[in-house]
Amino acid sequence: MNPAEQDKQDSNLDPMAQPQATSEPVTEAVQAEANTAQALEQAQAEITKLQADLALAQAKAEENRDLYLRGQAEADNQRRRYEKQVEDAHKFSVQRFAEALLPVADSLEMGLQAQGDADSLRQGMELTLKQFASVMEKFKMEAVNPLGQAFNPELHQAVGMQPHPDYDNNTVSLVMQKGYTLNGRTIRPAMVMVSKK
Repeated sequence: MNPAEQDKQDSNLDPMAQPQATSEPVTEAVQAEANTAQALEQAQAEITKLQADLALAQAKAEENRDLYLRGQAEADNQRRRYEKQVEDAHKFSVQRFAEALLPVADSLEMGLQAQGDADSLRQGMELTLKQFASVMEKFKMEAVNPLGQAFNPELHQAVGMQPHPDYDNNTVSLVMQKGYTLNGRTIRPAMVMVSKK
């Protein structure tokens, strides 16, 4: 027998010779399986961590959504309250003025019911006019009586022009109806004639 055949026969008879040759692929397979199992465990741990992070993020998002909705509802309620206050302010803004005018109306009614001569009626009207003037002053309502003043289109409304010997051009020569301002703002311009040479 030649030496190659002898080695072949010896290896067939030696029980340790074959396992060494086949143990390498088995070890690699076991190692690969162990690596796969370890990678699978790591992936599973990562998935679990990501799921926990997702749950936290969803809870935080829900909390933020709830806070947003509450804030939106509060803003809507605040807007409605503000609109109601503005509406009430518009409705009742003249209430104090109206209450102050009631005594003037009472005086006028009493004057109409009074019996007497023209002088006593005139005195009653003068007193009522003074009472009305004090109400106007209290609420910063001023009469505009611009006779002899330069024409001002913000306070006066010219209804015509006429020559006048005593006044320069663009001077109010006749007041046909007084104007009024409220807190410095014109609520009715004075109707005037303006001089023109």
